[in-house]
Amino acid sequence: MQQILEQLVYFGFFQSLLLIFIFIVSLKTRNQINEFLLILIVILTIGLFGKVLHSVDLFDRSFKLMAMSEFSALLFGPTIFLFVQSTLFKEKFTKASLQHYVPGIVYSIFIAGYFIIPSREYQIERNKSIDLMTVIYWCHAIGLIVNILYWIKAYKGFQKFSISFKNESSFVPHIKFVHHFLIVTGMCMLIWLILFITNFLGFPMIERTARPYIWIVLTFVILFISYYMMLKPEVLKSIPDVKVKKYHQSKLTYEDLERLKLALEKLMLEKKPYLNAKLLKTELAQMLGVHGPELSRLLNENIGMNFFEYVNYYRIKEFVDLAKSEKGKQLTFFGLAQEAGFNSKTTFNKSFKSLMGVSPSAYFNQKQ
Repeated sequence: MQQILEQLVYFGFFQSLLLIFIFIVSLKTRNQINEFLLILIVILTIGLFGKVLHSVDLFDRSFKLMAMSEFSALLFGPTIFLFVQSTLFKEKFTKASLQHYVPGIVYSIFIAGYFIIPSREYQIERNKSIDLMTVIYWCHAIGLIVNILYWIKAYKGFQKFSISFKNESSFVPHIKFVHHFLIVTGMCMLIWLILFITNFLGFPMIERTARPYIWIVLTFVILFISYYMMLKPEVLKSIPDVKVKKYHQSKLTYEDLERLKLALEKLMLEKKPYLNAKLLKTELAQMLGVHGPELSRLLNENIGMNFFEYVNYYRIKEFVDLAKSEKGKQLTFFGLAQEAGFNSKTTFNKSFKSLMGVSPSAYFNQKQ
């Protein structure tokens, strides 16, 4: 079993080296892939590097080699956070980004000074007065706290984006990769936390037995990234840049809003802008002759919907009309939904059920 685990670690390590090589030599890949994703792969490679050296017979399997993997311990969470922020909110790597790596750098200096640089004889003498396992325990605790806090920040950023995007866009952006990425990395954090708790409760052997599997989890993270990079590169393309603006300074009166409401309804019925599957709020506001924040106020205060809900309301009406026409006999439900402006089957089904209370098939069965 141990040999199988080591082989998986080797495979993940060399896979990560291959990904780094692709980044270096392929200009197309560099232009497509988020720079923080490369940083994450480098960090995972460092984490696996110490384990690989430790398990190779050429070396003496010294604890110092294993400690090299700890250089990546506190860099994992901050990079997850920065990757999510960069992907969703277009935040580039700046000098300010470096502040998130300060805990990791300080931690790495401590690891080098405490575990790697001192001679074996010095460490043996030191461990007589300072319990080695206590130091390792506190290192794990600090790593857990920093990484989990950054993962939570990343997930909150994802939730914030998901909510705010619906106020600016009529479609759901392709962010499944980010969601899956957070789930996978969250599982890594959970496994680490469970092992830490078992050690804390007085079952250190469970943690020591399961420790090799941590490296397997890191391997799977690399394979997960490889899958998206190699097989589905389109999911890593840039997400539309939507800037959210407040409308608290809007000077529109109640009468102005009522007039705009009628004008908007006329626009939607006559020009059918909702047929544009990538319609943004700024585009509809321009067609109406107002600013985006004013359209937001109109939708939220007078109509009671956000932009996403409002546009998809008209798309559902269009879908129902198409389904009753001759075209409805020739196309599937999703084919009709695409004709009505939807570009996602999931979004269509959710929007239809939210508005009608039932699924499309159940709705038309009731009408028969």
